[in-house]
Amino acid sequence: MTTTISLEDVRAAAVRIAGHLPLTPAVPAPRLGDMAGCRLHLKLESQHATGSFKERGALNKLLSLKDEERKAGVIAMSAGNHAQAVACHATRLGIRSTIVMPSFTPFTKVERTESLGAKVELHGDTLSDAAAFARELATREGLTFVHPYDDPFVAAGQGTASLEFLDAVPDLDTLVVPIGGGGLIAGMATAAKAVKPGIRVVGVQCSQYPAMRQALAGQPIACGGVTIAEGIAVKAPGGMTLPIVRALVDEVVEVSEARLEEAVYRLSTMQKLVAEGAGAAALAAVLDNPEAFKGRNVGIVVSGGNIDSRILAQVLMRGLVYEGRIVRLRIGITDAPGALARVTHLLGEAGANIVEVYHQRLFHNVPVKMAEVDVLLETRDQTHVQALMVRMKEAGFPTSLMTDVS
Repeated sequence: MTTTISLEDVRAAAVRIAGHLPLTPAVPAPRLGDMAGCRLHLKLESQHATGSFKERGALNKLLSLKDEERKAGVIAMSAGNHAQAVACHATRLGIRSTIVMPSFTPFTKVERTESLGAKVELHGDTLSDAAAFARELATREGLTFVHPYDDPFVAAGQGTASLEFLDAVPDLDTLVVPIGGGGLIAGMATAAKAVKPGIRVVGVQCSQYPAMRQALAGQPIACGGVTIAEGIAVKAPGGMTLPIVRALVDEVVEVSEARLEEAVYRLSTMQKLVAEGAGAAALAAVLDNPEAFKGRNVGIVVSGGNIDSRILAQVLMRGLVYEGRIVRLRIGITDAPGALARVTHLLGEAGANIVEVYHQRLFHNVPVKMAEVDVLLETRDQTHVQALMVRMKEAGFPTSLMTDVS
């Protein structure tokens, strides 16, 4: 695909979707900015009705259809945010929609998409199988295929986020955008560079799926693995989006799973904002290399907020562990009356809050006249933890920090 898009396409998309979608907030994030040494603003695409930026592109595509295309209906392949965006707006516009999902798609996602009015077809063991089947159905039934990123109307729709962002914060000099297949950054870079040619555009990929970066470097594409950023876990960049990114994006960087987790945690605890892994990828890039953004006026796109509640709970707990606010200590005590009471008294005096206590005395690796106590504690920070350990050891209780708090 060689089709490209222009600022006029993005502006036309903005006119087309006006009145259908509310403007998403562009908010300052001073505490996060202080961490990175820059002025930071967040474009909250997570605030759309279905929780992601995908509504912009899907709606622009649907509104561009001719009458006969609307009557025939549309089809899309997605197991995530694109599915909900197409289903939501197709139903609202009275267009019949079919969404093809891989057979392994969790039932909750199937149910959510169906509740938005789409017919869901489960097919294939991979996303590629589902995409091929969707194309086949589109041809057989005369449906319009709505691609998640490799479509000029979709990319132009995503680009409207740039127009809004620069209108709200005109002095931005850097724009940081997550990259999966490239639809969001292609649209946003097209608009941003046309409106403000000197702006720096940085794309972000997760280290497990750096397909766009590899393609730009002329390297063989090698992707795979488990990531918290499912929304940008794309194995190949778009044929339309790749040349746009090559022409307009200043740099594409990778971020690790640890940085993605940290970004989700920081957004939740410091900004009081729920973001999915892909939605936090832009912040992860800033936190990973603050020197590259130091002193700049940086705009970050929080592209989505649809994170599984169990994953979010784990990320928050792991963040508390990382900060030393929840720890598990293993304390050796003599197997004698009053020893455990002495331990708990010392911990309380030192300002630690005991969450759980597990007392071990029957295992062979513990001397018969000794016992071990595993104590899960709430603490202030890592310095407090180290002070606790020193206090316990000075009181005659050998203490070690356990890395697993589960």
